[in-house]
Amino acid sequence: MTSTQGQWKARSDAELLALFIRGSNGSSAAFALAQRLLSRFGGLRQVLQADPAALGAEHGIGIAKSAIIAALPELARRYFEASLPTGEAIRSPDDTRAFLQARMRHLGHELFCCLYLDNRHRVLRFDEMFRGTIDGTSVYPREVVKEALVVNAAAVILAHNHPSGVAEPSQADERITSRLKSALELVDIRLLDHLIIGDGQTTSMASRGLL
Repeated sequence: MTSTQGQWKARSDAELLALFIRGSNGSSAAFALAQRLLSRFGGLRQVLQADPAALGAEHGIGIAKSAIIAALPELARRYFEASLPTGEAIRSPDDTRAFLQARMRHLGHELFCCLYLDNRHRVLRFDEMFRGTIDGTSVYPREVVKEALVVNAAAVILAHNHPSGVAEPSQADERITSRLKSALELVDIRLLDHLIIGDGQTTSMASRGLL
């Protein structure tokens, strides 16, 4: 970690948020406003996901600052997406987890995704395959295999989020993982892992011995 990164990591949520809403009133007023927003909406995540109109209605925010706050989650997702650029090899499991967390942890519905890789573990494509409700989603192995063949993948990493925030694999997760592994093996494609994305945590089914 660089000294600059360490500097920002040491800042509180209110201090960081104040940097984006600071105006002519100065940093102390921005900090007080940031604290009020965090209290009003229930935390940083809730502020960043708040309806822009509701944010804009808060005294001291307005349309311009609410637009800046609303853009921050998308900026974060694009930042982590750049950590897994198409055509480059995955550098570390942490990069993969950070990318998937940024893409999926905030969702209120379940989303099942596939990361397709070549035989050198270079990223071929990331697909959001199946979208469901808060209770689950229907996953079709045939569609996963079809897309893997289209991009000539040699390996696949599966991922889906749990909107509950708990990243523990369910029995249904274990069953679909087994079905997908068998389907992919029929066309000589390896299933490297199935990652469960929770709120601030990620569980690897491979590390649990569930593949």
